[in-house]
Amino acid sequence: MGQSASRGKVACIGNSVTYGYGIENREEYAYPAQLQALLGPGYEVANFGQSGATLLREGHRPYASTQQYKEALAYRPDIAVIHLGLNDTDPRNWPNYRDAFAADYGHLIDTLRAVNPQVRILICRLTPIFSGHPRFASGTREWFWQIQALIPFIAEGRRVELIDLHTPLYHRPDLFPDELHPTKEGAAILAATVYTSITGKYGGLQLAPVYADHMVLQQKVPLPVYGIADAGQEVTVSFGSERGTATAGANGKWAVMLPALKAGGPFRMEVSTQDTSISISDVLVGEVWLCAGQSNMAFPLRQAVHTGPELVAAQQASTIRLLQMKPMAETADIAWDSATLQKVNQLQYFSGTWQRGDSATAKDFSAVAYYFGKRLQERLGVPVGLIQVAVGGSGTESWIDRYTLERHPQLVGMLHGWRDSDFLMPWVRERASRNLGNATLPKQRHPYQPAYSFEAGVAPLTGFPIKGVIWYQGESNTHNSELHETLFKTLVQSWREQWGYAFPFYYVQLSGINRPSWPYFRDSQRQLLQQIPNAGMAVSTDLGDSLDVHPRQKRQVGERLAGWALARTYGRQVPYSGPLFQRARIKGNRAVCSFAHSKGMRASDGQALRGFEVAGSDLVFSKAKAVVSGSKVRVWSGRVPEPKYVRYAWQPYTTANLVNKANLPAATFSSFTITER
Repeated sequence: MGQSASRGKVACIGNSVTYGYGIENREEYAYPAQLQALLGPGYEVANFGQSGATLLREGHRPYASTQQYKEALAYRPDIAVIHLGLNDTDPRNWPNYRDAFAADYGHLIDTLRAVNPQVRILICRLTPIFSGHPRFASGTREWFWQIQALIPFIAEGRRVELIDLHTPLYHRPDLFPDELHPTKEGAAILAATVYTSITGKYGGLQLAPVYADHMVLQQKVPLPVYGIADAGQEVTVSFGSERGTATAGANGKWAVMLPALKAGGPFRMEVSTQDTSISISDVLVGEVWLCAGQSNMAFPLRQAVHTGPELVAAQQASTIRLLQMKPMAETADIAWDSATLQKVNQLQYFSGTWQRGDSATAKDFSAVAYYFGKRLQERLGVPVGLIQVAVGGSGTESWIDRYTLERHPQLVGMLHGWRDSDFLMPWVRERASRNLGNATLPKQRHPYQPAYSFEAGVAPLTGFPIKGVIWYQGESNTHNSELHETLFKTLVQSWREQWGYAFPFYYVQLSGINRPSWPYFRDSQRQLLQQIPNAGMAVSTDLGDSLDVHPRQKRQVGERLAGWALARTYGRQVPYSGPLFQRARIKGNRAVCSFAHSKGMRASDGQALRGFEVAGSDLVFSKAKAVVSGSKVRVWSGRVPEPKYVRYAWQPYTTANLVNKANLPAATFSSFTITER
């Protein structure tokens, strides 16, 4: 991959990104100049960038007609790095001349080979164009991705190398002040990417960080083990009696696929190249669940009600393993310092490694997740691995990947100018602004920013097989339940696409608190249960606190989530849901409500049923009486002689008390919904 001792000439051919537009002292800090510093005296790097240049020869400023093109040919490079195509997304270009793009790229490659038949050519996937670009939604977005998809075909067809300049910068919008041109720091990332592609040096053998001592691997599925190494290095993975090899590609990536294994362990994993070896010990194979959301998922076991016995039991829980991806700064009511702000921008917000689930580790781990895992381990008798990634106050939008948001016609507007956007709850924007009070960069990042929590916390895990997800979030989206419906469905679908399979997704219906919008939101969550396949909802309205958004009774929540998993994912005969409203039929002056999971319905406290209301066609709801009648509940009110609609647990903080035989509570519901005419 490297060059001989002679001084190799490197031509950086491109547009304004190569030129260094917008970078102060670009002669020193444009990416070709920084590449020169990395390559050292064995190479000579020349910048042949031209602002506004198109690859298309019939474009509005064809690179093939520029002085820089003539100079690049005269330079007779040994290595040519080509980054063109951004300006071809202009409406003057791509819609008219797209069919010529591959041929015009071929012409450029051929002319370089004509002046030096031995030239090594590397063509680049484009650097990002972000959603704040003025032409983004009107066409640039679609045309950009069409060009991106075409470039690998050109590389293969013309037998040139391919460099991905997009991925290293796609999660760094903070480095693109005008949505198109990277800063000096962005140019440094470009230079490092080109450097590794030219030299093949990626720092030697490295495993993805999720692979570590004490980890749990998902049983009964093929197991990828992956990381990076210097290009061309052969990597061997040994695990138990299994052994596999792979060769690191030109991009340094390697992956070994091990066959599916049954639960067991502990095992040792050895990963090695000719000159390096990494050993991972105490590895178990079992069930792995991702546990995500906001502060009620992050709520630690030590603060939950009745933690004493659980912490004693945790001391012996050697087959429960915990990976807590801890935020490096809490989203409390404080302004972060400059070092924190910089790390947030660099996506260094989460860190953690696998630990045994003993009392020392479990006390600071998610209480909901721990109780969930403990119940699974008890019932299944196999090791359980739990991965916690949660951020207090984070909205659903922060957990959705950027590409999905960009492509969604409704949600794309959340990305640009998010700190002033009423897409986000006012509290969320206010708290983010408080944390960013010391920020000096206009595009300073924050965990509440749409796509951020996914990019920093979830993206590093998507290659690691999991059984499913448990989710406790929504408090920061209750201002707009209709928007949340779109967000949540989008999140579930996008995560499943990221992992490549439709894993189960079990979530918590919010509890009760004195916040007016919460009944609507809870009912929306109930309706989502019918719209998302392979999903489940644990009800928590009976565990709420009228004044505290963090109720402390977490054991019941975790165990209710585990009930869904045991029944729906593992096929165990266990009750898993409280009564779920199906329909209401009017019989005389009574509304007769039917429920799923209705066996043994009763009042949880032995008193009269509470929480039911009825309304007539005037939509004025009145408190109602209710009685269980077999598998149904009959509801009536003397104030509503001709009922038409019924609702339940519609108070923000509710004491509604309908449960089934398993003592699982009924979900908030309303039979009336507003629909457009």
